[in-house]
Amino acid sequence: MTFQSIAVFCGSKTGNNILFATQATELGYLLAEKNITLIYGGGNKGLMASVANAVLEKEGKVIGIIPQVLTEWEHQHKGITELIVVENMHVRKRMLYEKCDAAIVLPGGYGTLDELFEMLTWNQLSIHDKQIFILNTDGFYDGLLKHMNKMSGEGFLYNHLKENFTVVNKPEDIFT
Repeated sequence: MTFQSIAVFCGSKTGNNILFATQATELGYLLAEKNITLIYGGGNKGLMASVANAVLEKEGKVIGIIPQVLTEWEHQHKGITELIVVENMHVRKRMLYEKCDAAIVLPGGYGTLDELFEMLTWNQLSIHDKQIFILNTDGFYDGLLKHMNKMSGEGFLYNHLKENFTVVNKPEDIFT
């Protein structure tokens, strides 16, 4: 599989486990080394900053898409290749999906889950067919994956889970 650009969805906080930031940084290095453009939310905090700064450190390309309201809070990353300021979160998500060939979901909070589920829903509805990877760092998504299996087992999903996304435990597993 060849990707020109990958969207990364992750927390604007680093979380309590050092492995979250470590793997975000490793992912950033891999993206730059493979000449894959990072498409992300444009923030300069948390795991978002970890992955973006790692790509930049290796002289890779980073495109951030951020809603105006977050620039007013000065959360935007001012050192990336390109920063696109949009009207709202809905426009941001749509642009993130349009600009990427695939998506990787790292640990995060409500916003990260919102982006994951919107992409899954859009795939299911054939709005797009982008490959989705869940980086299950240190079992972060184990509970969610268990619940998704429950949803499938109870007959609420249209596809088998393996058709919807790929779960990996290390960033390098995405590219093997």
